[in-house]
Amino acid sequence: MRKIKITAVSYLNTKPLLYGLLNSPLADQVDLSLDIPSECARKLRDGEVDLALTPVAILPELENWHLVSDYCIGAVGEVKTVNIYSEVPIEEITALYLDHHSRSSVALSRILLRDHWHISPKLLPAQEGYINQIKETTAGVVIGDRTIGLENRFPYVYDLSVAWQSLTGLPFVFAAWVSTTTLPLAFTQAFNQAMEAGIAAIPKLKLLLPSPDPSFDLETYFTSYISYHLDEAKREALHKFLDYVAKLEPLASQIARSSQPV
Repeated sequence: MRKIKITAVSYLNTKPLLYGLLNSPLADQVDLSLDIPSECARKLRDGEVDLALTPVAILPELENWHLVSDYCIGAVGEVKTVNIYSEVPIEEITALYLDHHSRSSVALSRILLRDHWHISPKLLPAQEGYINQIKETTAGVVIGDRTIGLENRFPYVYDLSVAWQSLTGLPFVFAAWVSTTTLPLAFTQAFNQAMEAGIAAIPKLKLLLPSPDPSFDLETYFTSYISYHLDEAKREALHKFLDYVAKLEPLASQIARSSQPV
């Protein structure tokens, strides 16, 4: 029997979901790889996997897509690990590096710049090491595990999920379990049960996983910042986000225009 190919985000916030999957009867039925979010999206779009925990910004590029699970990587208000970092207040930034790890965070940043903060900084495609280039009036979007401890380095930190909630009154879905084909019902039911079991195991996981920083409390992060249940409010938020994404001009065009000398 062919194994179901799965890719999932490699960050800390996915560990409860992965723990549930790898400790379920499905463990022997899947071929799992861990990738940065943008690579998860690419693999799903290019048909290299059957199922992906993928940034939701990829959804408009898929001919067919299905939400496979009642669990996701979401937030209600502060998410803690998806932020804009800056040495100056947001209204004073003149350029912004866009984290290349996640398309959803890039799209969300562009929406918030336009509709929440009402500013138009130059958009810069980020490369590895770009965090060291965040200085003076050049800010940067940073996501995931690399954000841990950065609040001590930069005086201004803007949580994108908080800003989204301020704009829309809704939670946010950063990544969801998505397939481009219909998976067997027995698999999806067992998969959902595995996700539920993983969330229930969070008190155990805090004892098994090393904290990336002495000041970073894993259980608080998993339970107070990441909101895993893909409930009706998050489904509404997902569709609202996709409506916003549909109105964005192509990123390459915006970067090219913003890079031209004034």
